[in-house]
Amino acid sequence: MLPTIALLIVFLLVLVSTLVCGALIYVAHRHPASREPLLVGLAGMAVLVALVSPIITR
Repeated sequence: MLPTIALLIVFLLVLVSTLVCGALIYVAHRHPASREPLLVGLAGMAVLVALVSPIITR
């Protein structure tokens, strides 16, 4: 079982990453000619999963 500090770090990483993904979606929404907002959000969440998965599986 993970110690409390590790869970707190994972929670903060998820929170900040979700905010960054939200900002990416907002920017993509404001400039739709550059990218699709949903694809940008999905790409951001995929990066989040790739970063958090190794931490959680330890």
